[in-house]
This record gives sequence, C-alpha cells and structure tokens, in this order.
Amino acid sequence: MKQSPVPSYYRATATPYTPYEPLQGRHEARVVIIGGGFAGLNIALGLAERGVRDVVLLERQQIGFGASGRNGGFVFGGYSLGEEALRRQLGGERARSIFELTTAAVQRIRERATRYAIPCDVVDEGIIWANWFRDPEVLRKRQRLLADHYGVYWDWLPQEELRERVRSERYTDGLYERNALHLHPLNYAIGLAAAAAEQGVRIHENSDVWRLRKENSHWLISTPQGELQAEHVVLACGGYLAGLRRQIDRSVLPIATYVMVTEPLGDRLDENLQTRAAIYDTRFAFDYYRPLPDKRLLWGGRISIRNRSPAAVQRLLTRDLLRVFPALKGVRIDYAWSGLMSYARHQMPQIGSSGDGLWWAQAFGGHGLAPTCAAGELLAAAIAEGGEGWKQFAEYGLAHAHKPLGFMGAQASYWWYEFNDWFKTSLEG
Repeated sequence: MKQSPVPSYYRATATPYTPYEPLQGRHEARVVIIGGGFAGLNIALGLAERGVRDVVLLERQQIGFGASGRNGGFVFGGYSLGEEALRRQLGGERARSIFELTTAAVQRIRERATRYAIPCDVVDEGIIWANWFRDPEVLRKRQRLLADHYGVYWDWLPQEELRERVRSERYTDGLYERNALHLHPLNYAIGLAAAAAEQGVRIHENSDVWRLRKENSHWLISTPQGELQAEHVVLACGGYLAGLRRQIDRSVLPIATYVMVTEPLGDRLDENLQTRAAIYDTRFAFDYYRPLPDKRLLWGGRISIRNRSPAAVQRLLTRDLLRVFPALKGVRIDYAWSGLMSYARHQMPQIGSSGDGLWWAQAFGGHGLAPTCAAGELLAAAIAEGGEGWKQFAEYGLAHAHKPLGFMGAQASYWWYEFNDWFKTSLEG
C-alpha cells in the first residue's frame, strides 16, 4: 500500500526561523504592505535597499503561504502573456522594454540569493523547452522572435542531444534557455523576509487585515489585535484575496495549480535525467519538472478553478509523469499539494495605483518569480523616489474578471486548449 502524501515538500524542508509576532497595538508607518508572498517581500526589500526603513509587512498566515511557497521554483524571463502577443499589443520597443524588466529580475534574484546568503538550493543551469510535437516550427518561430525582437538567444537542441539530457521518447527537439535557474521558492521567500527584517522592515505574521479605510491624508489598517496608520498601502495578496477593495479583488481569478514530489530516486533519477536544468514542454497544458538536490523529482502541471486533495493531485500528476517517463512506474510520491495563484483576463500583472497612496501588485499568472521581483523594484522606486516605471503596465489594469462566470470561462478555455493538445498529438500518431 502506498504511503499517503503529506502536503508540501517545501514546507517540510523549510528553513527554520523564529515566527514573526502578530501585530499588536497602535502604530504608524510610512508604508504598509499587505501580503507576505514574493510581491510584498520584493517591495519591502526594495524599499529597505533604497533607505526606506519605516515599512510594515502584514501576512495573514505565514511568509510564503500562498503561491510563493508552493510553485515549481522556475526563474526565467517573460510573462503569462506570450512574447508575440505582447509585441502585437504594445509595439516592438515597449514590448522589449517591459520584457527586459523580467530578464533583469532573473539576475537580481541570483544576486540577492548570493548577497543575503539565502539557502534556497539555487541551480543555475538553465531551462529546457521540450517539444511535445513533431513539427519543429513552434520552436523555430519562438527562437527567431526572441532573437530578432527581444535580444534573447535560446540554443537549439536537436532530438539526439535532447534525449541525451532528457531520456524520454516523448519529445522530439527542444530549446535551451541559459539565463534561467530554479530554486526552493519557500526558502527564497523566507530569506527575502529575513533580509528585509535585518534592514528594519517590521514583519507580522498571523495578522489578518479586516479593514482598510482612508482617514484625512492617511490610511488606517485594522487587524484583530492592532491598528496601523500609513501614508502608503500596498495590496499584494495574490490568489488569497484580502476582501479590502472590491475593484482590486474582482479583477483577478484565483486559479489552482498542482505539484508533487517523488521519493528520493537515487540512480533512477540519473537514468531518466542527465541534466540539472528544469524542463517544461510546448503544449498549452504543459508539464513542468526539475530534479531536486536530494535526488527527488518535482513534477507540476494542470490548472483548475479549485484546489484538490493531495491524493487527487497525486493520481493526476502520476499519470502525466508516466507518459513521459514510463520507467518510473511504481515510484512512491511523498508530497503532493495544490495552491492558488492570481490570474488576470489579459494575462499580465496588474501593477498600479489609485493616486491616493493605495498601490497594488497582483495577477502574476504562474510566472511569478521574475515578474514579482520586477514589480517590487517598480513600486519601491515609485514610493521611495517618485519613479514612474510602473506606468508601463497601465494598459494592463484592473479588468473585471466577471466571477463566477470568469471561472467557468477560464476552465472552459483550459479544456479547449487541452483538447487541442490532445488532437494535435493524435494526428501525429
């Protein structure tokens, strides 16, 4: 009988730290950030690095509780919206500028992990985009687009070379993105929090904000045991909505994604993977996976409008795993979990302000590590220095998600693209 999986590999292997005390009493701050995920943490650290130390970060649960502590751990450039659509919507120059925010963020993440000695298992070995289909044109088209219009160069991996690295007959050829890495995301979040706290940011966990209101020139933020007065407030709650501003909450869909981690595989991992790069494939409904330092395999994929139990996640993802690596039949799954990410209709982050000291950063849509870092820099520069770089996202505002119909539409779209993936595969035999 198989062992029942427990919720999260990341939580089981998290860096120990002394929990941050809940907010108690009445206080003042220049900036209050609501949300202890990557968006909030990057804003807090960005402010501290600019000399703004009068900052408070409030988290309802624990640091990295949401998608920031549950994701695949991939760090690479780009957004949920593809590069071709981004260029079509913004034009060549603006699209390249907004894209480069994320490639610069990849480098910033490298530097912060080193500078702050964050023990987050950084594997700086790139990412492979493996072709599920026989037609190489999907790879060639993206390779040309990135090189010609974004100044980004991905290396071609012919089938023979790809299969030396990824020992599966499922793929044909692939592309290799060198400026990419993968890491333990929860430990990275914990490290960002520690770095911010060391520079004076006051962090409070288990501090549920139940009321936000404007009073004269300041904002008042209320929790069960405390109250804050602040000049600026940033909502960075991701898929776990705070219920504080209807217009902000209604503009995102909280979408569930699934991840599992195998038992330690030892030599069996090497028999299937001869690379330390992370991998994902060319389908819309793609798999993504990466080897872990303790010889486990992390495997993720699928999206849904609801969370599932660990046992259900295990069943679904094990089936996907065996389509790629049938030799791993019978492998034990030690951890399986799901979690919510925030997703906007336009597939781009929502980074903005109402002009009265209220800011928001959300809807990173499953591409969170680099874009949240970029958002943190933009909003830290805006609050500390009056920077206007955040206005590059003006076109991608708080578009109404039309819940609950939006959930139904998102699920139907996913099923449609999943069907197209299946149909294209079946045509190829």
